[in-house]
Amino acid sequence: MDLKHLRAFLTVAETGSVTRASEVLHLVQPAVSRQLRLLEEDVGAALFDRERHGMALTEAGHVLVGYARRALLELDRARVEIAGTGGGVSGLVTLGLLPSTIDTLSGPLVTALAREYPGIRIQIAMGYAGTLMRWLVSGEVDAALLYGAERSSEVQVMPLIEEPLWVVGPRKEGFRRDKPISLASLVGRKLVLPSAPHGIRTLVEHACAVSNVTLDISAETNALSVQRSLVLGGHGLTILPPIAVAEDLQSGKLSGAPLADPPVARTIVLALPAHRPSGRHVRCAVELLVAQARAAVESGAWLEGRWLAD
Repeated sequence: MDLKHLRAFLTVAETGSVTRASEVLHLVQPAVSRQLRLLEEDVGAALFDRERHGMALTEAGHVLVGYARRALLELDRARVEIAGTGGGVSGLVTLGLLPSTIDTLSGPLVTALAREYPGIRIQIAMGYAGTLMRWLVSGEVDAALLYGAERSSEVQVMPLIEEPLWVVGPRKEGFRRDKPISLASLVGRKLVLPSAPHGIRTLVEHACAVSNVTLDISAETNALSVQRSLVLGGHGLTILPPIAVAEDLQSGKLSGAPLADPPVARTIVLALPAHRPSGRHVRCAVELLVAQARAAVESGAWLEGRWLAD
């Protein structure tokens, strides 16, 4: 199995087209097709269904994607670590961040790493908690910030931040931080919420069950950007931690108020693999990630966040 074959396979899987993959790889189309054919011969199974509008992964293809990504990631990690064996802390670190936290943390983290550990190469992967947990267990990320992670023998977690959920709507709603909104008052209002089993959706559904409240959900989405867009477009209110739309709240595009009766909060935790040792470069990057999270809370950039870790 040739690494070039794996790269061609992953690129076609990501682009859905041999034509687009050949452009990304700077190869002619017959060369990409030949690499796919050789890989399929090697694994003994078809990896794509050649459809009219593109290439769709077969069941075998879906299985191979995860292994191929991890194999190439490990090789990239090895290259970076070997290149830095002359001294100093070096290596490739992949950190998983939630969509609601990535804008607040990614810039300061990259800046701090470049200053403190220039030999560390950082990859930031964005995903929801369930996806990040799977990546952490499989080794596709070295550490992640999650929320409400359940106890598991596969990961170790440390609570970092507690933050409340807010009701968020267009500016005309006039929601204010000092005027909490009860869950019952949202009955009859249209709401845009994350799709199940998103963690925030689970928290909201639990609060509804406890309060015997039924909400009118006008739309569901697993993309924070779509959720924000629908609320800005007047399609309904939403329930989010304020950091998720901090810029819009601060600029006045959106207004928000704490959810009350009952109040609902989520806990952000640092998650590390329980049975996979973390190298020094990973530990250094994680320490800076935690430091940047704390600085964001203390400076107020992490809206309404309360620091929990010592």
